[in-house]
Amino acid sequence: MPNLIISTIVFFVAAWFVNRYLDEQEIPKGMTRGVLVFVLASLVSWGAGAMVDWAQLKIEGPQAAAQDAGDLSRILQAASQQRP
Repeated sequence: MPNLIISTIVFFVAAWFVNRYLDEQEIPKGMTRGVLVFVLASLVSWGAGAMVDWAQLKIEGPQAAAQDAGDLSRILQAASQQRP
């Protein structure tokens, strides 16, 4: 969850900075510039999310694998054994 929150915030901050930089360079607004801003902000956001995941792994350690509760054959066996 922290990954989602931080990467979303970083996306909008990065997009604002890239837009400001391109305005200073007097690059005209258009579709190409919009795609460039989106791609650069996405890359920065993805990197920030990866850093959050890495930091969380270092702080908390490796997490245990989730239990497989969806094994259909075991569920069907348990349901058939519980019939009166």
